[in-house]
Amino acid sequence: MKRSPTENAASARKVTRRALFLGASQLAFMGVLGLRMRFLQVDQADQFRLLAEENRIKIQLLPPARGLIYDRNGTALAENEQTFKVVIRKQDAQELDKVLAELERLIGLTPAEQARVRADLKNRKIGPSTPITIADRLTWEQFSAVAANGPALPGITPEVGLSRHYPLKGDFAHLVGYVGPVSDYALSQMEEVDPIYHIPDFQLGKSGVEHRMEDVLKGKAGILRVEQNVHGRIIREIDRQEGQPGANIQLTLDHKVQNFVQARLGGESAAAVVLDVETGDIIAAGSTPSFDPNLFVRGISVADYNTLLENDHRPLPGKAVQGAYPPGSTFKLVTALAALEAGVVTPDETVRCLGHVEVGSRRFHCWKRAGHGNMNLAASLRHSCDVYYYEMAQRTGIENIAKMGRRLGLGESYDLPLSGISSGLMPDKQWKLANRGAEWVVGDSLNAAIGQGFVLTTPLQLAVMTARVATNREVVPRLVRSIDGMEQPIRGGGELGINENMLRSVRQGMFEVLNSNRGTAYASRIADETQRMAGKTGTSQVRNTVVNNKNVPWEERDHALFVSYAPYDAPRYAVSVVVEHGGGGSSVAAPIARDVMLFALHGAVPPLDAYPSSQRNTIRERFRTLPLVGKEDESTERSRA
Repeated sequence: MKRSPTENAASARKVTRRALFLGASQLAFMGVLGLRMRFLQVDQADQFRLLAEENRIKIQLLPPARGLIYDRNGTALAENEQTFKVVIRKQDAQELDKVLAELERLIGLTPAEQARVRADLKNRKIGPSTPITIADRLTWEQFSAVAANGPALPGITPEVGLSRHYPLKGDFAHLVGYVGPVSDYALSQMEEVDPIYHIPDFQLGKSGVEHRMEDVLKGKAGILRVEQNVHGRIIREIDRQEGQPGANIQLTLDHKVQNFVQARLGGESAAAVVLDVETGDIIAAGSTPSFDPNLFVRGISVADYNTLLENDHRPLPGKAVQGAYPPGSTFKLVTALAALEAGVVTPDETVRCLGHVEVGSRRFHCWKRAGHGNMNLAASLRHSCDVYYYEMAQRTGIENIAKMGRRLGLGESYDLPLSGISSGLMPDKQWKLANRGAEWVVGDSLNAAIGQGFVLTTPLQLAVMTARVATNREVVPRLVRSIDGMEQPIRGGGELGINENMLRSVRQGMFEVLNSNRGTAYASRIADETQRMAGKTGTSQVRNTVVNNKNVPWEERDHALFVSYAPYDAPRYAVSVVVEHGGGGSSVAAPIARDVMLFALHGAVPPLDAYPSSQRNTIRERFRTLPLVGKEDESTERSRA
């Protein structure tokens, strides 16, 4: 059937409208597409060009040189040594078996080391371009052999780097500390992880100054930009920006004095501190036995670590600041000053010692069972009479004694960049109630008055106490002398405010300890009158029963202590010595303290005429056998002279 002309015209009009609509839609779409293409190709061209660059340009961090640590005279205590190593990357490990076999021939690569390399290459956390160390600390000959055989070692890269080294080994192990590999545990302890710690083989401070001043020593990483292909293989180096090295630190320590302290303490489980009484500078802080911190730099072996842990003399803790000991009779300086300041005794007043005192149903003995007779202040210190101080404790009270102890620096943890500093314990009534749930009793005061019971002190605190007695000033210990040449402030130094006459009386008693022929440490006197020493002996019990030290095992013997300062007329140094389970302070600790004091005063092995003539042969033989730094050089110079 044919359409009418009217229907054909209407149909033509419909087709025309549809075509116009479709055409307009296509035109709009093409316009939007064109605008989008212009936006991507013109307006966003720079951004997409950057993204493309990032796909082929890799940014790597460069480890900075770690800051160096020196003693007060500029001798290096922690330095960076050049090390030779060989590395491989996953992307280059196609002929691994062949390469490892060749390295076994060239540098003696062990099966265990080969297994470690294989495990690292399978580790998904390690990227294809991250260098994996195959062997480090190579000799120059080994390094040269690897470099010369490069064509036979596809994928191997010889590299020169830096690693920490401690030239004086165990002398400063407890103070300077050591570095070690960055562990997952160390990272978990950080609030914010610096990307520098993800650099392969980067070394992190683990103890001592190395740990406490990590932020100062580590420096800032550099940046290396390299071009790599689609497989992650590095094609070329584009740009290198070296990092900022860590700051150099100068400590207050003197390496010669420190070395002498370590050598003089010898095989004892002991500690000694030398303190400058004017500045508070720690000249030496020895702890024995020690260990070689170089063992920890690349990760200590299980065997070596177990050897240190199983040693009953405990070489790992730094006893000078971490060890807390009953101070024994060295604490009588505190009790004497507390009693004088409280006005309960005068220097000339006497107390009769019959060998014991009874308090309630308990008898408190003097170390001399027969008694000392009448004792004034100076005599009580000279003879170290316990009964005199039992009486002072009852008159003075623990609150006054504790107050004086804190004034003299006990019970305080000093702000030093060292690990595990102990605050010791200066107890009072409130402390016992809070920590033991019991009331303070008179017997507690009597024990505290002679440095037993709850009282605990560190060798550093004992040195501070002695320096404050010697100067009547608030001496505060300092360990860091300068950072990158910038002098660090000396803290404290203000007057203690103790009556000078009272201090004179105590100092006189300390002088007689060494320089009176009836003093407990007379055998350890200094013969040179310009360097005469004042001090106080101490013996602290580690068991309740009184038994001769020779009849009990080492670990049950008394601790031996001694504190001193010199010269008596113009104090320069304070010295404290603690010998764990050493026995008597007068026979064991005092001779060590005298040698250390004389070495500090002379800056070298002291002359024999500083000692009593009857002791000089013994002293000469003692010094001859001490393993001192530079001793061979000095001997050579003497022989040439």
